[in-house]
Amino acid sequence: MADSYKIQLEDVFEGPMDLLLHLIKKNEVDIYDIPIALITRQYLEYLEWMKAIQIEFAGDFIVMAATLAQIKSRMLLPAYDGQEDEDEDPRNAISRPLIEYLQMKTVAQQLASRDLLGDKIFVRSTSSQRAAFAIEEKEIHVGLFELIDAFRKILDDVSGEHHVDLFTERISVKERINQIIDILEQKGSVAFEELFSDSRTRADVIVTFLAVLEMVKLSLLRVTQHIQTGVIRMFYQ
Repeated sequence: MADSYKIQLEDVFEGPMDLLLHLIKKNEVDIYDIPIALITRQYLEYLEWMKAIQIEFAGDFIVMAATLAQIKSRMLLPAYDGQEDEDEDPRNAISRPLIEYLQMKTVAQQLASRDLLGDKIFVRSTSSQRAAFAIEEKEIHVGLFELIDAFRKILDDVSGEHHVDLFTERISVKERINQIIDILEQKGSVAFEELFSDSRTRADVIVTFLAVLEMVKLSLLRVTQHIQTGVIRMFYQ
């Protein structure tokens, strides 16, 4: 690691519920029929991976890991009399809160798309705003775990190329942030992959990713993904 910089997820990025929803979507599984062993394994892999690159997560991620492990253990027990009705399914302990959380997120996103005139008073968007929204419908917001997936692919590519980094000067996260700001001030926006085009070592790639996360945390970046092409793009704001 180029420096001891750490990113804290608490109160900034998504929480454990968001990670579970991301895994459910990624694996294209039914939220009412979660393959608990698979999701638990992938969930723990994400935590280990984030820890490895100095991303600190709140204690509720650990609590969720324990909950998943408990559900997994209960799933291994024989059903009573060979039968188990829906209410006794151990997975309900996680599927129901997930559905409630997803509903709350949906409502919050709907409210965020309207104008706030006063305390708890919302109005319809104007025709010009609706036209702008129609243009932006080709792109969707990118969360932390989508960024992590994209980054892991880049990191695997760099790790497989075995770049020699003799005499290479390591750069700090703060220095990399300034470099990214310079790039975005010139271009306005840049594809996520482009930020890693000059990275020659695994450490360089990790530093760039931590810089991106810090900039998102500071609201310096807006990150979107094109629905059709899947290209992740970063905008300076």
